[in-house]
Amino acid sequence: MTMRHPRHAQRGVAAVEMAIILIPMLVLCFGITELGRALYQYNGLVKSVRGAVRYLSQQSLANPSDGETADGLRLKARSLALCGDINCSGKPALVPNLTLDMISVCDALSCPATHANVPTGEGTTSLASVRIGAGGTPFPFTSLVPWVVPNIAFGPITVTMVASTI
Repeated sequence: MTMRHPRHAQRGVAAVEMAIILIPMLVLCFGITELGRALYQYNGLVKSVRGAVRYLSQQSLANPSDGETADGLRLKARSLALCGDINCSGKPALVPNLTLDMISVCDALSCPATHANVPTGEGTTSLASVRIGAGGTPFPFTSLVPWVVPNIAFGPITVTMVASTI
């Protein structure tokens, strides 16, 4: 009767341990990657809305220049939020699944009850707002691995700034 050497009894244990640990590690890796992608898209939405409201707040909607209309300026602001340019023809959206219908604009002329003659500590001012999630419809983040991170519905993203009075 021969005795087996203990080294031979351990053969293949590392492969089994690797197989056991690999699945949770992959799930963790995919989860971190998807949450990072969701945060990246949310940050892109916030920055696009901020740029659009900055553009809108610098325009005089009451007295548009160069034959522009107030509706035309609002469309340019919505286009800035959508594709990063005032003319979106042929350009993709900054964030997948974002459409022009999801973006709304509110200013002193279109929303006078909330954005015109707003009292401040030093008088009154007018406001301009751009919102993604018009009508309360949340922006959908579609996960590439929904079995790890489910799809997320971002709440409305609104940025408001003081509007130009010139």
